[in-house]
Amino acid sequence: MRVNYTAMKTVSLKIDDSVFGETEKILSRIKVPRNRYINEAIGYYNRIKKRQILEHNLKKESELVKQESLSVLKDFENIDYAD
Repeated sequence: MRVNYTAMKTVSLKIDDSVFGETEKILSRIKVPRNRYINEAIGYYNRIKKRQILEHNLKKESELVKQESLSVLKDFENIDYAD
């Protein structure tokens, strides 16, 4: 997957030696510039994190709706439907 960026920011980061070494081995085999590889990796990780955040929010909201639904059901159970 190729991502086109119109503007670029310079970032300085520290990478664990083991991660850097593994990355360099991979880069030498796939012939992709390090900068491009890191950009794609961060983009991929961002998509995963967005999904996790969405999942968390949906679970939270679902729990709120569940509690309200149970409350409404209890209210209906307490209604006397005498004719």
